[in-house]
Amino acid sequence: MANTSTLLEHEVVFFGGKGGVGKTTIASAFALFAADCGKRTLLVSTDPAHSTSDVLETSLSNIPQSVESNFWALEIDPSAEADRYITRVKNQIAEATAPRLASEVERQIDIARVAPGAEEAALFDRFTKIISEERKQFDLIVFDTAPTGQTLRLLTLPEQMSTWIGCLVDRRRKVNALGRMWRNVAGSSASGGDRKPDPVHEALEERRKRFETARKTLANSKRTAFSFVLIPERLPIWETKRAIEVLAKHDIAIGAIVVNRILPSDVDGEFMARRREQQSQYLERINQSFGSFRTHYVNLWESDVIGVADLRTLAKHIQFDPNS
Repeated sequence: MANTSTLLEHEVVFFGGKGGVGKTTIASAFALFAADCGKRTLLVSTDPAHSTSDVLETSLSNIPQSVESNFWALEIDPSAEADRYITRVKNQIAEATAPRLASEVERQIDIARVAPGAEEAALFDRFTKIISEERKQFDLIVFDTAPTGQTLRLLTLPEQMSTWIGCLVDRRRKVNALGRMWRNVAGSSASGGDRKPDPVHEALEERRKRFETARKTLANSKRTAFSFVLIPERLPIWETKRAIEVLAKHDIAIGAIVVNRILPSDVDGEFMARRREQQSQYLERINQSFGSFRTHYVNLWESDVIGVADLRTLAKHIQFDPNS
């Protein structure tokens, strides 16, 4: 699904693509550009490589840190996030678990911490919190994502999890209803006094609302857009085409295509001439495959793009907003 508006008009913008194509650099340049345009902007890195700190030449943590005027950034560490997530789950379960079962429940939770998918679940939990809560403090949230496969799983989870968590909420309600029926039959002595709020039900309801907010935000093309960064080579082109098809099934709009590291026309030598000839074929394929999307072309720089000054120069070259 193409999106004709500029990236600057959205509230949430994702930058994704195959590993090593320059997602972090492009996402950082856009976030800085948006901040310079007057938008309170938060750049969020979900890539475990943590290269955002290097590009911005600053040390980031898991909470928003001011980088420039109107510009904040944070890096999510999946492993640390999983540890915090497990601790929260333990605390919530402890409130609703009989003391005789507490040690066994904690043991099972610790086992779950090292199981496959634990860090992804924690990352998803933080992702939905940022979508539903941090958005209230910022005009724009820019996500610098992990390589394509992990990102697609993350973005398609809200739709799946909303249904799943809804079923858990319904089951918990039924359990509580049966408990009330038993207390009515057995009398007040079986209730142990005044009925207390159910922490499990409250936690499930909070997650259900958060997942639903994330799902609606992602599916709203006026608020959210996904931008792909690729380089003119066969595998990045193929991976981008496949990813666009997946996102279309989940109604996530494509805001732009950024073609990075194009060889300048003035580089010389027989080897570079052959590379340019091959690259021109890939650029034609990109035009044929993604011609319906807003496309930006970025030449290969002579040196790495590092620091705020370089990022501003890059953003000016890309022209994220042609009207600016």
